[in-house]
Amino acid sequence: MTSNARPGPRILGSLRSADGKGIVRMEDRYDTGIEDLWSALTEPGRLARWYGQVEGDLRPGGEFRLHVESADIDATGRVEACEPPRRLLVTTRETEESYLRGQGASPYDEAIEATLTADGDQTIVVIEVRGMPLDKIAFYGTGWQIHAETLAAYLAGHKPASTQARWDELVPAYQDLAASIG
Repeated sequence: MTSNARPGPRILGSLRSADGKGIVRMEDRYDTGIEDLWSALTEPGRLARWYGQVEGDLRPGGEFRLHVESADIDATGRVEACEPPRRLLVTTRETEESYLRGQGASPYDEAIEATLTADGDQTIVVIEVRGMPLDKIAFYGTGWQIHAETLAAYLAGHKPASTQARWDELVPAYQDLAASIG
């Protein structure tokens, strides 16, 4: 994992906007090879261990359903690009039923792009998530950092940290980042 010189919690993300929509960008270094990390991001059995359950057609152009247990969110999605083991682009949208049982933003189209770069025995991953409402971007930044940390724990064979405790620790830092978006 990389280090961060900021005081307080280690922040992996940056926040910005384009066309009135939020963009969250996470970048981290993982202690595993690119093929292993690609597998953790794209194989349904492994993805379910750290992020969510996926079923459907996972080939380019294919449509899928996703359930993210930690957030109790159901979404539909489409594989827009798949270039093993370097780049994955999917679009998702929370289902109306999921939105009605939760307390999040109204459903919106979200693009999630993961880019992997091998660096010796490690892999650098950049995940960019585009399309969220700007007034909620701090919370999306927090959530995506928790997902990145959960992935790291899974790859290392460790149990992830308490989601609620980590959420409480990270939200203020991401709110500070969100306040600087012009």
